Amino acid sequence: MKKYEVVGIGNAVVDVFSSADDSFLELMGIEKGIMQLVERERGELLYAAMTERVQAPGGSVANTLAGLGSLGLKTAFIGRVHDDALGQFYARAMAEEGTDFVNPPVRGGELPTSRSMIFVAPDGERSMNTYLGISSELGPEDVAETVAGQAAILFLEGYLYDKPKGKAAFERAAKLCREAGGQAGIALSDPFCVNRHRADFRRLVRDLDYVIGNQHEWESLYQTDLDTALEQAAADAGLVVCTRSGEEVIVICGTERAVVPVRRVVPVDATGAGDQFAAGFIYGMATGQALATSGRMGCAAAAEVISHFGARPEADMKALFRKEGLI
Repeated sequence: MKKYEVVGIGNAVVDVFSSADDSFLELMGIEKGIMQLVERERGELLYAAMTERVQAPGGSVANTLAGLGSLGLKTAFIGRVHDDALGQFYARAMAEEGTDFVNPPVRGGELPTSRSMIFVAPDGERSMNTYLGISSELGPEDVAETVAGQAAILFLEGYLYDKPKGKAAFERAAKLCREAGGQAGIALSDPFCVNRHRADFRRLVRDLDYVIGNQHEWESLYQTDLDTALEQAAADAGLVVCTRSGEEVIVICGTERAVVPVRRVVPVDATGAGDQFAAGFIYGMATGQALATSGRMGCAAAAEVISHFGARPEADMKALFRKEGLI
């Protein structure tokens, strides 16, 4: 038995939400619907421009862990925050939501806690402007064997590859998990992240136990159409998951293939859709569900989170799964 059913490693980012129309996004030079990394000065400018801010602990993998914790799994998060007001808020909020935040806030140093300014348009599209701050300093020294080695499932964030220290932390965590008999996998994060780290990510597809990505990320990874990309991925990987927004989810494991239709939902806020899909799918993995059932769990979790403002579930997800006939 492992101490943790799921351990995540990724950027610890405080999400700050604000509504914004297309004219505001254009005025501020914000590209709609994607995640952009910004420098500190740009981050402060955008933060000051936000109205009616709503603050929440975020980061892609941390959002997934929150979803898994709401489903009753024992989870832990390997991340890095500064010992400032936002960092203390982040560590406290993660603990209150049931996820062990295993690294205490860091005292000293110049980099503040990371934050993402998320502007939500009337159509639900979110434009994320992320200042990485101290989370970009996450390194192998932050990965304890007593955490990564005690994970039944490890979930890794592709964005970590943007910094050499994050890459080293990522590699150490995966090695400790797999040597102790756990399963390690990755979220491809976004097509731009894939473009930056294509060679590394192709190696990870071969080396890790599962990989989750959307259509654009898989096409970017193999630089070809989706069918060909998934064919190559299936030959390389243990378990391949591909989401196609508003259409279907494709899950491939060896010779087994499941296609799960997606029920279209008009989003209130699309923030966290991929993160909560991962939560539902990994919950299915952790509880021994069939591929199709895990895919349906992911779809149900994603549909719930886009039905309201914010990147984390508000409904009783186990009750929702029961209503859907999944458990």
